[in-house]
Amino acid sequence: MSCASNKCQTAKIHDIQLGGRAGELPTVLIGSIFYRHHNIVRDVKSGEFDEVQAKVILDKEKEVSDSTGNPRLLDVIAETPEAMIRYLAFIIENSDAPFLIDSSLAKVREAGLRFAADEGVLDRAVYNAIEPESSQQELDLLGEIGVKHAVILACGAKYIKPKDRLRLLIGEEDKPGLIQQVKEQGVENILTDPGVLDLPSSGWTAKAIEDIKQQTGLPCGCAPANALYTWLRKKRFQTPELQACGAAVLAFPLFAGADFLFYGPIENASWVYPSVGVMDAMISYQAKLNGIKPAVPNHPLRQLFINN
Repeated sequence: MSCASNKCQTAKIHDIQLGGRAGELPTVLIGSIFYRHHNIVRDVKSGEFDEVQAKVILDKEKEVSDSTGNPRLLDVIAETPEAMIRYLAFIIENSDAPFLIDSSLAKVREAGLRFAADEGVLDRAVYNAIEPESSQQELDLLGEIGVKHAVILACGAKYIKPKDRLRLLIGEEDKPGLIQQVKEQGVENILTDPGVLDLPSSGWTAKAIEDIKQQTGLPCGCAPANALYTWLRKKRFQTPELQACGAAVLAFPLFAGADFLFYGPIENASWVYPSVGVMDAMISYQAKLNGIKPAVPNHPLRQLFINN
């Protein structure tokens, strides 16, 4: 496990903390909602969706989050500015959880940021994400709006090996890294994500997480879910194979020091949270040998094993 020193930084996003030394804080879990082909979405362009079912899904995730002690972030995905605004309005009204503003299109992310600013909820909003291809205009937008929290995706076709992903973040002598560029826009909390290409190369992702935490101290995590579901569809695996493979894939980055995980569709919360919570408990118990104790009263070690 990486970053056992006091160099590890923590980030506070609304009412949750993440980062720090291994064993101190529980893993933050990020489930996606309104994603492409999500069965609650009726029209991806307008953002029309089944509000009753969406509320049921949100409440179920909150319940399992409370039961294990793993905080949650909501990954709000949209394909148009109109849809993003509609989704965010619902999330702001029906949940107190922090959320990510996520889209493959910069104009959609911008619409989400401006709406969050207008609603006065930038303390809950995380921009996802700044990456190597991000323009200076996109970076300047963070400063213009006053974004407080952002993810940096440190991965690309030319940045595959762990050392290259680290270089993207910290920069070189003649080129500032993405961390410096984002900090210059006044962003208070930076979450780093070295990316996941496919399941076998998750070993490189784990090594990158370890290196990033050791070199920068910033919270770091990844999104193994995309690679997991692509592989499962190819192999035509269903439950229970999905859950068994998923638990293993999500557990692996935790031993490299991952502070957050994108776990895919929010409907999978029922098995994801217990799986990750148990891993957090084991990591925290091991950390006791280094004099490290849980930093929050509802850590999974207590929620799942001591308080019950």
